[in-house]
Amino acid sequence: MNKNERFVITINREVGTGGRTVGRKLAEKLGVKYCDKAVIEGLTQKFGLTPERIEEIKAQKKSWWNDINNYYQTLVNSASQPMEAEVKLDNATMYETEKRILQELATQTSCVVAGRTGFMVFREWPNHLNIFIQASMEYRIQRVMRRQNVSEQEARDIIAKMDASREAYIKKYEDTSRYDTRNYQLVISMDDLTEDDAVEIIMSYIDRKGK
Repeated sequence: MNKNERFVITINREVGTGGRTVGRKLAEKLGVKYCDKAVIEGLTQKFGLTPERIEEIKAQKKSWWNDINNYYQTLVNSASQPMEAEVKLDNATMYETEKRILQELATQTSCVVAGRTGFMVFREWPNHLNIFIQASMEYRIQRVMRRQNVSEQEARDIIAKMDASREAYIKKYEDTSRYDTRNYQLVISMDDLTEDDAVEIIMSYIDRKGK
């Protein structure tokens, strides 16, 4: 991946690994946009986005992405996320909407995408890097316990539920597994690392590959 040209970095992560924080810190380090599920859902609800609605807006206004981009900044910079349009989408429509939003973002600017669909959406994209962030079960349990203030058993239950849900989501749309390392160029284990350590590893990888 060449960081001097428009690029996309996707981060798929196991719950309890700090992968979302790594993605945000990496985007800050690179000076590019960061996008995750919360941002996508915020944009979807604000603008009532569906695949059809996206095409309508693009046809009506060439600068449509400017409006979305301005609201994107509100989502990223504010703990509160004001919503003006409530939309309820089935999983298939939401998947297609996520894909359209992410691809439109990537055509506009370099970005870091953290979430379950990124590695699928951009696997054929030029100048991309797919990353998977994992950790031992003990590490994940301890992190979930600390961050969500839950018991060990509750942390185990949260992890089991999220792992199953994310894997089922992937398999519903693609004939692959999120754990198949062939989907990624870089896999990082967080057990002995901080989020900043992981960012430095990724930056080193990018610099080496960009030479």
